[in-house]
Amino acid sequence: MFVTRASIDYLCDQFIQARMALYNRINGKELKEKLQHLQEERTTVSFYKYHQLTDPKAFRDELYSLFDQLHILGRIYVAHEGINAQISVPTSSFETFRSQLFSISFLNGIRLNTAVDDNGKSFFKLKILVRNKIVADGLNDATFDVTNRGKHVNAKEFNELAQNPETLIVDMRNHYESEVGHFKNAICPDVDTFREELKVVEDLLEKEKDKNLLMYCTGGLRC
Repeated sequence: MFVTRASIDYLCDQFIQARMALYNRINGKELKEKLQHLQEERTTVSFYKYHQLTDPKAFRDELYSLFDQLHILGRIYVAHEGINAQISVPTSSFETFRSQLFSISFLNGIRLNTAVDDNGKSFFKLKILVRNKIVADGLNDATFDVTNRGKHVNAKEFNELAQNPETLIVDMRNHYESEVGHFKNAICPDVDTFREELKVVEDLLEKEKDKNLLMYCTGGLRC
């Protein structure tokens, strides 16, 4: 097959355009100003899911194309262990967003945490990054299955377990969050970061392995 220089240039052009479509190229200052002048209502949403992704890069690119079409803004981390997202969605497109997100098999039915008392202008561009981890925990993933998690309970179940003397309650947030408010009798490690907290909690619970364990945090990810 004979390949001309023109056809090579054309293919290179198409490749560059495809790649550019998967990243924001507009100046940040310009994007912030544009967002402030937009009249549309937006909803701030966060979600996460631990799931073994064989190709985080390919998943990242597919997700960017989907979210960009829906005019979603925000910061998303993708890794072999799953996804962690904080985004802003046009309120008028929220149901479409939910439907599209749930069409991804491992994200079907995922809990979406929506912000309260928020104007939805938390982000001014869409940024999806491939990382080694979706949260900085300092753990060696080779030593355990990150998808093997505990059971989520509702408020009634939580309260019943909390009243059981054989239950330990652990606040998985940072110390400054715990100071704002925490559950009665909860263990509140005096730490600044999640990475620090894991070791402290492990040491505190070393002799309490037979008890029920209740954990809580802001959105569920650190638990």
